[in-house]
Amino acid sequence: MKFVTCSYKGKELAGILSNNGKDFYPLSAFGCAEESLNAFIRRDGMHRFSDWEEQLASKTADVVPLNQIKLLAPIPEPAQDILCLGVNFMAHAEESARFKKEAFANDRKDTVYFSKRVNRAVADGDSIDGHFDIVDSLDYEAELAVIIGKNAFQVSEADAFSYVFGYTILNDVSARNLQTRHKQWYFGKSLDGFCPMGPWIVTADAFEKPPRLAIRSRINGELRQDSTTALFITGIARAISELSQGITLKAGTILAMGTPAGVGMGFTPPKFLKSGDIVECEIEGIGKLTNPVK
Repeated sequence: MKFVTCSYKGKELAGILSNNGKDFYPLSAFGCAEESLNAFIRRDGMHRFSDWEEQLASKTADVVPLNQIKLLAPIPEPAQDILCLGVNFMAHAEESARFKKEAFANDRKDTVYFSKRVNRAVADGDSIDGHFDIVDSLDYEAELAVIIGKNAFQVSEADAFSYVFGYTILNDVSARNLQTRHKQWYFGKSLDGFCPMGPWIVTADAFEKPPRLAIRSRINGELRQDSTTALFITGIARAISELSQGITLKAGTILAMGTPAGVGMGFTPPKFLKSGDIVECEIEGIGKLTNPVK
């Protein structure tokens, strides 16, 4: 099942796409009072749509054709900073260390976690602001994002997937000069417009546990990243379990699982983004997230 947020008649609404992907049903069509996915998920949403799949097959009321809505990021304004895993693919760890060893040393024994501020996530098709007045090394990172569906605290790895609402695509846009200059990653990862996300959330029941999905990125049609989520160094269950030992991961938390090799800084010379480039991130079973750079 695909959950989306859209703009319709000047109003921001959350809902579900029909099985054929041609129609939109607002949450109200299923008797839900919430209008945002944040509110829906927080109010035990992952346990309220189990019988909706059958309803979708025959539902005709409250339908809105897809061409009448504008898809937004599925969670346009995350309730908290996004939690991210750094250098979570071995090949990406190696290429990062080649770019700047002191900033990306790949001999760490423990998972690298950092957070990413997102004032508003960028929708599929909308532009990435390159902030070229302060950024000279704009980079892309295709990532699988995990949406936590209920409050998680001291969760075991065995139970971790029961807390997953679904998955979406996230482009962890990065300003490498700011990321390396400040010796931490928050500023260089968090400029306004640095978080394209979408185009929807696919519920966890559509995938095996853990999901083993092809993940790719293309710049102006050129294949740059080509890997699989089976190669995570720290898997989804371990990340949820480890973080939740001391942090309550509230329903709606977004966890970005890291990017594979092939980012711009990994090439010699680097292939950083410039104005006019088209960035396409693709994950098997979810879809494509495409954004131009302005």
